[in-house]
Amino acid sequence: MKAIVYERYGPPEVLQLREVAKPVPKDDEILIKVCAATAAAGDWRLRKADPFLARLFNGLLRPKKVQILGFELAGMVDSIGSGVTRFKPGDAVYAACGTGFGAYAEYKALPENGAVALMPENLTFEEAATVPVGACTALQFLRKGNVRNGSRVLVYGASGSVGTYAVQLAKHFGAEVTGVCSTSNVELVKTLGADRVIDYTKESIEENGPAFNIIFDTVGKSPFRVCIRRLAPNGFYLNTFLVSPPAMLRGSWFSLTSGKKVQGGSVRETAEDLAYLKELIEAGKVSPIIDRLYPLEQAADAHRYVEQGHKKGNVVLTVRQG
Repeated sequence: MKAIVYERYGPPEVLQLREVAKPVPKDDEILIKVCAATAAAGDWRLRKADPFLARLFNGLLRPKKVQILGFELAGMVDSIGSGVTRFKPGDAVYAACGTGFGAYAEYKALPENGAVALMPENLTFEEAATVPVGACTALQFLRKGNVRNGSRVLVYGASGSVGTYAVQLAKHFGAEVTGVCSTSNVELVKTLGADRVIDYTKESIEENGPAFNIIFDTVGKSPFRVCIRRLAPNGFYLNTFLVSPPAMLRGSWFSLTSGKKVQGGSVRETAEDLAYLKELIEAGKVSPIIDRLYPLEQAADAHRYVEQGHKKGNVVLTVRQG
């Protein structure tokens, strides 16, 4: 099968289209014929080993083996292992690949009990491929912040892959939402349902106003101390990039001493969350946002664009027509 691989860390040019062995599903696995995947920030960071700590589990000097990137996908079930009962060949599914990655390929084998679910019937494969990581991340972080009807939520990076879902999900839960983005994305964030949009090139979140119950930084660029000050008592500062030991230590200190909660870390995508999101999407409560589409063989171009940091929503790789 065809796949995009990389054998060393570096610029987008290290991504190469190669013929590799087609996976064979184990007894508890399904083999998915991949139709679409995403080019996300996590992919280019792994490709560059940024941050450097990524090398501790992926290989110090170079990847431990020939790597296929891709955290999320949508496609058709091609075949199933002998013990599989949840899926059958021909099912349209979407999935998160976890730490095994591998979506930049024509086929991907995944455990039946992994983060795999029937995809929303009203989405294309390209649209569905953007949900498993971005929407699940937004959903789980908002749950960490105890989002509820009447919550005042600020989403920093509201026009990105996680941010666009965070705005829509927060509104679904009944929150009053403020989005933060650049000038070119203000209208987009308004269409997602944000009650107010702050253009960070013209206005600071330090401006006076009601305190927020949740400040959700989806891009790792918010001013930490300003955000802590803008939180209501017992409010939550959520940051998907709060993963380095110093940042985690600072967050723990503020959580212990201020009464305001600081939370970061990774999420674990689940089939249950994908099924829940399927219901919301089919009900018209949440919609994917796609900026650009690239064919699989142009993965390097997709990475080059995403790495600039200006995409709106998601960038998708089309692997094959569904």
